[in-house]
Amino acid sequence: MLLAVLMLPECPHCQKNLSSSDIRTSAVVCFGSFTRKSDGKLLQRFRCKACRRTFSLASLSPCYYQKKRHLNGSLFLALVSGVSQRRAALILRVNRKTIVRKFLFLGAYAQHFLLEENKKLPKVSCFQFDDLETFEHSKCKPLSVTMAVEQGSRRVLGFRVARMPAKGLLAKISRKKYGPRKDERPQARRELFAELQDLVLEGALIKSDQNPHYGAEVKRFFPKSCHKTYKGRRGCVVGQGELKAGGFDPLFSLNHSFAMTRANINRLFRRTWCTTKKPERLALHFAMYALYHNLVLI
Repeated sequence: MLLAVLMLPECPHCQKNLSSSDIRTSAVVCFGSFTRKSDGKLLQRFRCKACRRTFSLASLSPCYYQKKRHLNGSLFLALVSGVSQRRAALILRVNRKTIVRKFLFLGAYAQHFLLEENKKLPKVSCFQFDDLETFEHSKCKPLSVTMAVEQGSRRVLGFRVARMPAKGLLAKISRKKYGPRKDERPQARRELFAELQDLVLEGALIKSDQNPHYGAEVKRFFPKSCHKTYKGRRGCVVGQGELKAGGFDPLFSLNHSFAMTRANINRLFRRTWCTTKKPERLALHFAMYALYHNLVLI
């Protein structure tokens, strides 16, 4: 009897109004059950003695009020396997608006869960970081994805998406068509390094390319670490700059992970019409793949 009482959930309606010192062991009682219409699952219902309101086990789920929760797993696998949102809507036979709503839900959940999972694992002694470049809507509006991976295991430790100004022949066209574009990469890099401080051992080995902006920020956030830089090299295939041609690649863990993101996230394909319209959506999609990469692929 005591075990059954201790296993009863807390009331979601009045839980936030109670202090941590309140004892709620016997404040909830069973109150029948019902069959959920969306999947036919039998769920227990409860009643709170304090506020006299009822709730069920479904009330405590992040999927509460979702009518097609059975599609979450299939959609997640599709979106981290190179399938576009429009094609996912055709495959799963649902409206595109449903896919967008579920994409936002799954992306936000993946962002939170990715960080929580990394905190549970031992701190890393060596990691690599660099920027992956893509664009939003047009190549005149490029984006940068700064990502850090653990050397060897290729576990994604964190990432940040940032806007950046166009370079090369597109710089003049970009300024004329869209105006000056702010460079958000330094701020995004600082946010990423601040997050990584809890995941990296003191005095860890950090590897990157010879970007002149990296050294000062690494020293600021990881003062006791050893920062090694390596000269950038050409890609093994035209248009695939992540995988290097010939010889030993000291940043292989990072470059291989970048190549896998381009192979599994539709909006990052080298030649695709599924482009990113909002950097925030790219961050959500990237979080979904990073979580799948860490828990399944590696």
